[in-house]
Amino acid sequence: MRKTKILVIRRDNIGDLVCTTPLIHAIRQGLPESRVDALVTSYNAPILSGNPDVDHVYTYTKAKHRGETGQGLLDVYLQRLRLLYGLRRERYDFAILANIGFSPRPVQLARWIAPRHIVGFVEPGTRWSRIVDLGVPPDNVRRHQVEGTFRLLAPLGISGQPGPARVFPDPAKVRSAQQKIFAGAGKSRVLAVHLSSRLPSQRWPADRFAALIRKLHSGEQKSRFALFWSPGSKTNAMHPGDDEKAARVLAATEGLPVIAFPTHTLDELTAGLSVCDAMICSDGGAMHIGAALGKPIVCFFGDSDATHWHPWAVPYLLLQPESRNVADISVDEAHAAYGRLMNDCAVSLN
Repeated sequence: MRKTKILVIRRDNIGDLVCTTPLIHAIRQGLPESRVDALVTSYNAPILSGNPDVDHVYTYTKAKHRGETGQGLLDVYLQRLRLLYGLRRERYDFAILANIGFSPRPVQLARWIAPRHIVGFVEPGTRWSRIVDLGVPPDNVRRHQVEGTFRLLAPLGISGQPGPARVFPDPAKVRSAQQKIFAGAGKSRVLAVHLSSRLPSQRWPADRFAALIRKLHSGEQKSRFALFWSPGSKTNAMHPGDDEKAARVLAATEGLPVIAFPTHTLDELTAGLSVCDAMICSDGGAMHIGAALGKPIVCFFGDSDATHWHPWAVPYLLLQPESRNVADISVDEAHAAYGRLMNDCAVSLN
């Protein structure tokens, strides 16, 4: 008997794909005999590395990311066309457009692939509803990204509540992270501190991070700190990084057990976070990876929707000032939030 073939399409950012893993897991659990594939971008594809819920991961490069692969624009589009025609030959039964609302670009990708049915959010009675034949009407209910995408499973007969997000760190990279973080120190509790954020309103200043680390260390002498950031200079127009910011934090915390952990790849970030016990960061992809690893999180939210993007299915404490700029969060507020979180989830770094 032929297996039901399902293709999940998610072409967005890192956190979006992390928040889609509960949907993918529910498909695997609800339709265990089906083939479950994913079409994602070269940018977010590492999120699905090692995921046992996915049979095949297909990737394409967005034009704006072609600098990362060294491809020309024509090569990017030719490669995409070859991929789409190859997927068309797979004769999928369902393509699921795993966006929180309607977006025409995933619909266009699905049309090229020509599945028997397309599942996605679409307004009834529109021209798009003739293409997205298993449409789910969007509503105005404020809910988490995970809960929103999970509604797309109704046409497949899958219901219930979404589970936690899932990522699977590479074992070799986990061993490497353990050696780096615990080198010569033996096993101890580790707090992940992530400096970087894509949006200006989400960036907490370097001096606050340094002051928070000093304050936490003064009360928790046995803890260690893993300092994560996106490497590169802030002056790099294509790939701005936080090397300068990290250097300031490291200089201001000299003599404390702070381990520098710049991450060039998502695999390195996932592996590094996996060996930590808790996390402090701003809203972003790293936060969602930490949540998918089950880490308690203190998170800073600027101009983003906390209801929609808060850490999913883990203990967390969220700080969002009225100004919606994380620069207005004080060191004392962050320190107090961390203490409350650790008390609430019975985690101690002593």
